[in-house]
Amino acid sequence: MRVTEARSWKPAPAPEARSVPGVRHPVRVIAVTSGKGGVGKSTVAVNLAAALAELGQRVLVLDADFGRADVNVLLGLAPRWNVWNVIRGECGLNDAVVEAPGGFAVVPAAAGVQAMAELTATEQAGLIRAFSTLSRPFDVLIVDTASGIAASVINFAKAAQDLLMVVLDEPASIANACTLMKLFSRGHYLCQFHILANMTHGAQGVALYKKLLRLTDRSLDVSLDYLGAIPSDTFLRRSLQKQQSVVQAYPNSKSARAYKELAQKVAAWPLPQGARGHLEFFVERLIERDERREVLA
Repeated sequence: MRVTEARSWKPAPAPEARSVPGVRHPVRVIAVTSGKGGVGKSTVAVNLAAALAELGQRVLVLDADFGRADVNVLLGLAPRWNVWNVIRGECGLNDAVVEAPGGFAVVPAAAGVQAMAELTATEQAGLIRAFSTLSRPFDVLIVDTASGIAASVINFAKAAQDLLMVVLDEPASIANACTLMKLFSRGHYLCQFHILANMTHGAQGVALYKKLLRLTDRSLDVSLDYLGAIPSDTFLRRSLQKQQSVVQAYPNSKSARAYKELAQKVAAWPLPQGARGHLEFFVERLIERDERREVLA
């Protein structure tokens, strides 16, 4: 396994064209989630980040699959600090952010720390509140959530602007995706989902999307947007072994081109407006949820 000491992220001034005194910088927050593990969710998050970075987007990935630190493994990172250190007050968020191969930044999770998998709502809110201290603006924050229906998944999904659901063309993945969308829509009023068919090809991905449409149309009031399919090719598997994104390691491969097409679609989404378009909104949504829970307790 290739593990290199991660370089600390050094804040750099934003480009002049994007820096306007007195105006907060709009940030798109995308939660990448799935109904079950093993669908390649973290791989999607990392490669989407790399592809967006190639388009000139300033991207930060938050590894919110607490306790696993899959992003570290995928990229061969050995960070000095991680979110657990931030939560414990041992460092600031700027200290924990590291540069990743591919031109984007990462807030690493902590591997093997059981407490990270059981963060309270207050601890989660405290972590996200720390984003207001970042020294450099970002265009996109990609939140790589845990899989399934853990409380942290719901919390981060509610605070994001866009939900990207990663699904495989297999019964368990489809069923669990529908279960998660049911929970989001009925229990938390989250009804819009971007669907990405992973480890599939063109026609197979469209067929998978149509399956989801049929299943959700029967009982759920949700809106699904099909983002396309990511094929599983030899180069994607090689990139995993090299601990690099396929976008960086094999930029001309089918899977890399698919991720670049995905990034083009994401970059074309309308810019977030108003309070919903800022990291402060991400913070406020989690804090408001936490305060409501305390009132009801």
